[in-house]
Amino acid sequence: MIKPGKQNVFKTQVISFKYAFEGLALLFGKERNAKIHFAAALLVLILGFVFDISSSEWCIVVLCVAVVMAFEGMNTAVEYLADTVTTEQHPGIKKVKDVAAGAVLLAAIGAFIIGLIIFLPKVIAVIV
Repeated sequence: MIKPGKQNVFKTQVISFKYAFEGLALLFGKERNAKIHFAAALLVLILGFVFDISSSEWCIVVLCVAVVMAFEGMNTAVEYLADTVTTEQHPGIKKVKDVAAGAVLLAAIGAFIIGLIIFLPKVIAVIV
């Protein structure tokens, strides 16, 4: 029995997950760059199965995918917030958007390099 004034913790947790999934649907349904990152992640996951990567390599690949996707989500959130504040050009908002986009780029470059380290030897072994 829930005491008056106390919220049902389970219900509020379910609602939180509902909002999170709505955010993911918005991110991957509307944002072009998120779709590109999602497609790249699918390709990497397929390559992981094709080349039968190790458990350690899977951990690294999954972590890279999660980091890039999370940064893309935060970048998108920053852009939505900035566009809500003003649609006019503002030098401070431009800096915020540029830094957020740069963070995504750094994560993507790091993930790409890690992908090369993991997959390039396997691809070369198949070719040679």
